[in-house]
Amino acid sequence: MLRAALLQVPVLTQDAWRELPLPLRWLIASRASVLPLTLGSALYGALLAWPHIDWLTLALVLAALLLAHATNNLLNDHVDFTTGLDEGNYFRAQYGTHPLAVGWMSLAEHRGYVLATGITASLLAVVVVWRAGAVVLWPTLGGAFFLLFYTWPLKRWALGELAVWLVWGPLMVGGVAAAVRGTASVDDLLPASIFGLGALLVIFAKHTDKLEDDRQRGVRTLPTLLGEGASRWAMAVLLAGQLLGCLWIGWYYLVVWLALPWAWRFLVQIRSRRPTRQPEHALAAAWPLWFTAGAFTYARASAALFVLAALLTHIFGSL
Repeated sequence: MLRAALLQVPVLTQDAWRELPLPLRWLIASRASVLPLTLGSALYGALLAWPHIDWLTLALVLAALLLAHATNNLLNDHVDFTTGLDEGNYFRAQYGTHPLAVGWMSLAEHRGYVLATGITASLLAVVVVWRAGAVVLWPTLGGAFFLLFYTWPLKRWALGELAVWLVWGPLMVGGVAAAVRGTASVDDLLPASIFGLGALLVIFAKHTDKLEDDRQRGVRTLPTLLGEGASRWAMAVLLAGQLLGCLWIGWYYLVVWLALPWAWRFLVQIRSRRPTRQPEHALAAAWPLWFTAGAFTYARASAALFVLAALLTHIFGSL
């Protein structure tokens, strides 16, 4: 079950949920399977600062960011449930266990998860700011703002996609680089912005997958405004933008093009409209995450390759 909780949002029975120890319940409730996106951003930011890395600060930053991401996931579910959005078999309840929506957790218990995770992340962030100084104050405050207000109102005002790009790109990558180096650098902005397109692609794909559900409930994500056709074109542009953007960072970033097999599969996938029913060849564990599954697979691979590209740049120097 640990492997399932780390790789997907598993669908469980109530009896199976009751038998889980608290740490596994927390991993499933916080959707830990998407945390690798944060891990990739943080590691890439640290490598941009190489060799000037404060390793203790890096460890604290990693823990703070992973817990902050988990807090955002928990808060997202909590707000959507308490405002009635998750009622009536909403999209979130279809692709994985939503213990609050199905009644396996009380509001008070779920609120405890949110507060415990959020307070721990906040305390770690305070320690990071204390160690690194004012250079990380603004990225930290910016991240806190988006954590608290992403679910409402930003996601419902077609600003959620921009928020995700800012957080997983300039704020997180640039902020981690500044924290472990001790100084900020404008040179981090370009690679951080291009790296952030991967996370933006994932959230854009997810919002396209649940476009109809969001329209019916009045959630104005960017794909609900664009429509599915334009959203599929937008995803293709984001994918191409990240791969082509690597050329502007440095020649070693061509290693990111090793993700082309996943990119091509995703491009083939978005050529057609999203099916209304689960295709026979679709993974039961992933459905109804149709576009999201392809986007996430590519983004996870490209993030690892960005980290490799940064390592190669530092080891062998620029051409």
